[in-house]
Amino acid sequence: MNVHPDCVPCLLKRVLFQSKLANNGSEKKAAQAALRTYADSISFEENSAKIATLVHRSAYRAMGVRDPYAELKIRADGIAGRYIGDLEKIISESPDPFAAAVKISIIGNIMDFGSGIAIDDPDEFMEMFPKLMDQDIEHNDTCILRDLVRKSSSVVYIFDNCGEVQFDRLLIKEIKHLGKRIVGVVKGEPILNDVSVDDALRIGIDKDVNRLLTTGGFAIGIDMDIIGDDLREEIRRADLIIAKGMANYESLSDVNTGVPVAYLMKAKCDPVARSAGVRLGSNVVKVDGEF
Repeated sequence: MNVHPDCVPCLLKRVLFQSKLANNGSEKKAAQAALRTYADSISFEENSAKIATLVHRSAYRAMGVRDPYAELKIRADGIAGRYIGDLEKIISESPDPFAAAVKISIIGNIMDFGSGIAIDDPDEFMEMFPKLMDQDIEHNDTCILRDLVRKSSSVVYIFDNCGEVQFDRLLIKEIKHLGKRIVGVVKGEPILNDVSVDDALRIGIDKDVNRLLTTGGFAIGIDMDIIGDDLREEIRRADLIIAKGMANYESLSDVNTGVPVAYLMKAKCDPVARSAGVRLGSNVVKVDGEF
């Protein structure tokens, strides 16, 4: 997905949010660095995730903090973890456990702190949870996704945010019940509140998947130009990619991976909503590619 004019204030709002999290007086330096980088690199013909990566890299360097979201990520995982028992019951009692697990995995995508219409603090999730459970999926390719999973031998699952990842584990469990091999993909370095390899090991995601790999470095979403040979080979061998969240949609929606890609997300900003053909705030299960 290409950069849209609406991306400019949204991205700069995120830079300010995370520089305040750093709590070291770096707000002005981070804003200046981000603005300079944005001015030098912005092109409305360029991929939005790649531009955002450049801007955030500059901001992180100016902040001098490796992981400004560290405390928020731990809290988000803890709060989401409180719901697992109840959600497992909902899935097991559902007439369609796979569809229930897909919907539940999307609910956690609201934990995208400082971004679009998402929440800014993990505690807000507890207030929103009942309403989130009542929301339908607007663009709903769950039946296609189910068929692709059934036909697959190996599935690449690209994680998104901490907190949300706790709900992804329930969908992964359903996929493994179908006898599928799952390669989990997390960030190689901390960026935003996304699941890094350290976060994955902290909560035990490595035990939920058959293999855990990283995106290869500091990048919003997944940059196919920097991924390692192991992940490149796993994608080549895979029958399906499941990509969680808007950043993975932004970075992959214009890329021919050679594999069907299922995007599971909440459309939290206008450019992504328009690109996906849904209303702002909608839940989305969208499958692209040949299948």
